[in-house]
Amino acid sequence: MPENSSLAFASVRELAAKLRSGDVSSMQLTSYFLDRLEKLGPVYNAVATVTRDLALAQAKQADNELKQGRDLGLLHGIPYGAKDLLATRGIPTTWGAPPLKDQVIDEDATVVIRLREAGAVLCAKLSMVEFAGGFGYKQANASVTGPGLNAWDKTCWSGGSSSGPGSAIGAGLVPFAIGSETWGSIMTPAGYNGIAGLRPTYGRVSRHGAMALSWTMDKIGPMCRTADDCGLVLNAIAGPDSLDPTSISTPWAYASVAASPDAADRRFRFATLDVDLAKLDREVRANYKNSLDVLKQIGTIEAIKLPDLPYSAVASTIISCEMAAALGDFVTNGDVWKLAAPEDRWGGHSNLLIPARDYINALRIRGRIQKEVDARLKDFDAVVTPTLNTEAGPISQKFSDWTRGYVSTNMSGAANAAGLPGITVPNGFGAKGLPTGLEFTGRAFGENSILAAASAYQQRTDWHKKTPVVG
Repeated sequence: MPENSSLAFASVRELAAKLRSGDVSSMQLTSYFLDRLEKLGPVYNAVATVTRDLALAQAKQADNELKQGRDLGLLHGIPYGAKDLLATRGIPTTWGAPPLKDQVIDEDATVVIRLREAGAVLCAKLSMVEFAGGFGYKQANASVTGPGLNAWDKTCWSGGSSSGPGSAIGAGLVPFAIGSETWGSIMTPAGYNGIAGLRPTYGRVSRHGAMALSWTMDKIGPMCRTADDCGLVLNAIAGPDSLDPTSISTPWAYASVAASPDAADRRFRFATLDVDLAKLDREVRANYKNSLDVLKQIGTIEAIKLPDLPYSAVASTIISCEMAAALGDFVTNGDVWKLAAPEDRWGGHSNLLIPARDYINALRIRGRIQKEVDARLKDFDAVVTPTLNTEAGPISQKFSDWTRGYVSTNMSGAANAAGLPGITVPNGFGAKGLPTGLEFTGRAFGENSILAAASAYQQRTDWHKKTPVVG
């Protein structure tokens, strides 16, 4: 297949149609993306391990099943990549950390099993920030595979901690990937690379077989080309799991906009927050305002304020305390001194000293956050904010030199502390020609509402169809 093949940036739904029409086989599709992963993955520091033999075996099986009329759904025969904190039997799972570069966990994560059962083809373990950023990295070079490089500009950061999935999808190395978020680790790389990223409700997706950073805040979710693709992937991986007692017991099904005859007539109820627009880059601000104009075509918009609560302090305290419990052994046994980022080598020590009362108080306040934020959001399909304040910045600088992080609405801290779902989709470009994003946040269990809203936005814009020059 030619290098400029349209397959590289096709959506899951488009590739599924090509598979069923006979335009391409899973073996051809898989070989094509394996070649891209092997050739371009190192260019973006996006790949931890290419799983060629496994992928070709799974692709051959998918082709045989489809020929026999056994269709497992739209992911059947579609290649994908998994963030390297998901266990894969017989394949290294490094957690992005140099001390664990040879770690092999003798089981498959539940998410990996469910995607295999849906017929998806695992082509690669994708790079990540070491220990999912739990030791407090402050610059891009914080991974065993090197700094994550942006699909649109290799001098800029891809975002973390799901750095590999962000740049791999952005550069067309895989059609979709699985990432994880504790606080921003799906939203950031998706926003910076101009792709869609979905953070499900806490417990919607089993975390069995995934590295634990924060047991009560970690979420597993899809990163894709479109919001619709995120819904398709979530449909395959969501649901209760007896191996994860925190998983939600109620099954979930994607209410696809593409399959709904009434979708074009749906009217949404959007909320905006009291965003300090002066703290946004000028182009981010302009793109956000333009996005609101699009959303006015499909619904109403009302400005609201969140209850005055310490969202960021609660989220950071919980993460720090649970990280100390989950990963404290790496501090006490000395392996921490082998980490890639200098600040990661000492950043975890202070977490071991946080008093238990601080953690208990954070949990207590989180209960109030969940109750009061839900009451504020109950009348809306989604709260809409800029995903990030800035475009991606240079890998040569500390984050503090160029980023102002998340917008000053507290939505990110509130959503992650409360376990609320969110999705980011591209909504334009900044001054340097790098993508910006629009984020939709919903109530707990409200994935279908935010997916419908984001899909409706993408039906009226073409930012998700823009692609970078790769190589």
